[in-house]
Amino acid sequence: MTTKDPCISVCQFDGKSGWCRGCARTLEEVRKWRKMQPHGRKSIERELPRRLQRLAARDAT
Repeated sequence: MTTKDPCISVCQFDGKSGWCRGCARTLEEVRKWRKMQPHGRKSIERELPRRLQRLAARDAT
C-alpha cells in the first residue's frame, strides 16, 4: 500500500510557525508521516490548506 504524501519537494521551514513552505507540515509531522494511522494523516491533511494560506498571507506582508 502506498501512503499518499503531501510533499512537493520544497522543504523550507518557516521559523515562526515551524511549517514547511511546500507542504505546510511540521518537521515532526514529516518524520512521522509514514508511521501515522490513516485518521492522523487525514486530520493533518485537512489543516494543510489553512496553513498554506496563513504562510502566503504572512509572506505577502
